[in-house]
Amino acid sequence: MNYHGRCHCGALSFDYRTELAPQDWSIRADQCSFCRAHGARMTSDPHGFVEFHREEPSLLRRYRFGQRTADFLVCAGCGVYIAATIETAKGSFAVVSVNALVPYLEALPAPQPVSYDGESIEQRTRRREARWTPVTGNQANAREGFRVN
Repeated sequence: MNYHGRCHCGALSFDYRTELAPQDWSIRADQCSFCRAHGARMTSDPHGFVEFHREEPSLLRRYRFGQRTADFLVCAGCGVYIAATIETAKGSFAVVSVNALVPYLEALPAPQPVSYDGESIEQRTRRREARWTPVTGNQANAREGFRVN
């Protein structure tokens, strides 16, 4: 199944592909200050993939905080947080915001509060490589807009 997500103004978007039915998705509500402030509800499928698109490349803002290990993708035009990405030796991975899905899905599981405080950078990277969704698509698009490096 393919699910489309985008920021409110349409400048940034993604296609999330997973074989999981929405009611089987793992929805996480990270308790960090950034995610709480954005009301973030995130999901991923390590067996699926996600591809990002940019209608207005100049509106992509990448924000890093804490251990500075991931880029949080925010639209500078409308302020919507659509995803977080990381690039490692094993590839690019992402979690996507279910709040950005169009159309909005009503039948999702309740988000599970999670906290990753106390993880080392190595532990965090291993967890993300194992649980986040692989990023695919046009490499030029990825390098210019959605890859960490």
